[in-house]
Amino acid sequence: MKYLDRLLFCGGLFALVSSCADPDPLEFNVQKPEGIEAQEKINEYAPLKSYLDSTSNSNFKLGGAVSISDYINKGLMYRLINRNFDEFTVGYGMKHGAIVQADGSMALSQLKELITAAKEAGTSIYGHTLTWHANQNASYLNSLLQPLIIESPSIPNDLNKTGLIDSTFTGFSTNPENALTIIENEGIGEGSHAIKLTAPSTATEPEDLRFSTSQIPIVEGHEYEVIFYIKSDKQGEGRISFEGLNENLPLIDYTGEGTSTETFQTDFSWKEVRFRVSDFVGESFSLNFDLGYQPGVTYYIDINNLYIYDTQGDPIVSNLVENGDFETGTGWGGWGNGSSRGVTEDGLGFGNEGSAFFVTNPTLADYYLVQSVYEFSENLDNAETYTLSFWVKGDAEGIIRPELQSPDYSADSFGQITVNQDWKRVELETTVTADDRGRLLFSYGEFAGTVYIDNVSLVSASGGGGSTTILNREPAVKQAIIEEELERWISTMVTTASYIDAWDVVNEPMDDGNPYELKSRENDSDITSDEFYWQDYLGKDYAVKAFKLARQYGKPEDLLFINDYNLEYNLDKTKGLIEYVEYIESNGATVDGIGTQMHISIDSERSNIAEMFQLLAETGKLIKVSELDVKTNVSEPTADVLQQQAEMYRYVVEAYKEHVPHSQRYGITIWGISDSGEDASWLPGEFQGLWDENFNRKPAYKSFAEALEEL
Repeated sequence: MKYLDRLLFCGGLFALVSSCADPDPLEFNVQKPEGIEAQEKINEYAPLKSYLDSTSNSNFKLGGAVSISDYINKGLMYRLINRNFDEFTVGYGMKHGAIVQADGSMALSQLKELITAAKEAGTSIYGHTLTWHANQNASYLNSLLQPLIIESPSIPNDLNKTGLIDSTFTGFSTNPENALTIIENEGIGEGSHAIKLTAPSTATEPEDLRFSTSQIPIVEGHEYEVIFYIKSDKQGEGRISFEGLNENLPLIDYTGEGTSTETFQTDFSWKEVRFRVSDFVGESFSLNFDLGYQPGVTYYIDINNLYIYDTQGDPIVSNLVENGDFETGTGWGGWGNGSSRGVTEDGLGFGNEGSAFFVTNPTLADYYLVQSVYEFSENLDNAETYTLSFWVKGDAEGIIRPELQSPDYSADSFGQITVNQDWKRVELETTVTADDRGRLLFSYGEFAGTVYIDNVSLVSASGGGGSTTILNREPAVKQAIIEEELERWISTMVTTASYIDAWDVVNEPMDDGNPYELKSRENDSDITSDEFYWQDYLGKDYAVKAFKLARQYGKPEDLLFINDYNLEYNLDKTKGLIEYVEYIESNGATVDGIGTQMHISIDSERSNIAEMFQLLAETGKLIKVSELDVKTNVSEPTADVLQQQAEMYRYVVEAYKEHVPHSQRYGITIWGISDSGEDASWLPGEFQGLWDENFNRKPAYKSFAEALEEL
């Protein structure tokens, strides 16, 4: 009841006040702040793509950039992209560095998931990017170019090669007769010889060129490994047949990739063939190198590394450094200067395989203040010469010093070794001068940073054993390797992503300092770990090859683009890019379009933008604004600054419309869609987007939409 009384009282009070009030009460008109009212008007705008006349601009693609994870997770960015844009570009997820793994395999599951999501949404994808120097798995690509390191087995060779070494050919035979010659200095490594065999001009069957080995004795129940290295002057083919096996024509896994085949392929680079056999029927067996598949092909087989051995035989030599490849841990210790040491993750060893030992020294010091040590199970022999070999690289440049040391710190040094950021093999000798040398020591005080060491071997000179051959790859071989890798990469991408109809085939080719020349590693003063310049190995034709490959493996209707940045800033770079397009097409490839990245600012030179569009349009190619965003250049943009940004977005669309004919307009892609935080990886704190960090539309959204409406 008290509650009801209170209501009645209040109601009466209200009536009393009302009865005493002025019959014309004062009216209060509260206006919304201008900012809120303006924002509400922007919010009333429709999605961006709705402002394009779909009839007159049916081929125009309005694009946005998005991360692969944001899109396939189907969250806010997924909805924003599909609602506002016809097409999207993935910032990183389709690049070489994201797809190619340490062993060269390709992780394609996310790409396939992306394509499925885009198909479901009915949104197209712009392929970004096939051939670029940045965001590459450079470690993998560089590993392909490392010297070929051949470690012969530490078990005796059961193939008697005397007849090859002295050129009497005792025990060996050929068909046709006299087809075998020995060529000096044509084998792998300095001073090594090679077998030379040339197929007759009439050769059509494998036996038309055959090289047969001497008999190899066997131990019953044992398995034997065959190793040889072969190359040819042109594309060739061969097989290995046997005498003395239950199956003398077996299928063989020649490449070690798990697939057995009838034949192996050859070309002008040395290829390793390695396999095992155990299906014996007698006390010995022999091999036939059947190379008569192709007429006129000349083959070379390295003599030094032609090896057939009993895998269960007694080793000749034992590396005094146990587990020198660091695959099962380490027996190394160390100390000094706040340094740390250990074994890397798998895949960080030499050639991106296995593990390596690392030492991190935080600051320069006297060389002996930072050390790692390996203790031998017994002292080394006095007056004996020992060979130390290992692979080494660092994350900077500096000096390390290996030595053989005694408990009293006296030592026999191997000397100073300069270390840089590329793996290199070191092989050094020293002679022991005391009978208590009991450990191998490395000193790192003269290197500030991290040093990586792999495949450490210490062998006595009188110990015998296997040998190491190093084949430094010639420029022509490197070119062939990289050309093959480019084909593997492009063919895999365009066939896997056949949903995509337009590709950024070559990205950022032109050098900023020399805009009529290509970029190169030589002119990159700050090379990063993910940079690899295809053009350094394939030359100026790298883009010719890339466009031809994209055309060969893609769909006939695919649109293929070349793309670069700062074209509106440096008009000479625009002209240089156009000249390069002309060069590409003069060498038999077709470029459908040119993309201009426009990471510009509110004060960018408008006349340059107009002239850039004019120059590009004169090529007759499709013109795509591939990465548009506009920086404000201030830490806290005012309303006036945001309006200037809006006008610049508007101007770009207007200039594109004015100077690029309708038939050449591929489209415009917004790159930094929303403003970036201070810790962002793209334009941190630059306020470059059409949306702010909270995905509120900015004045730029309104002006950009209105400009699209006028296209």
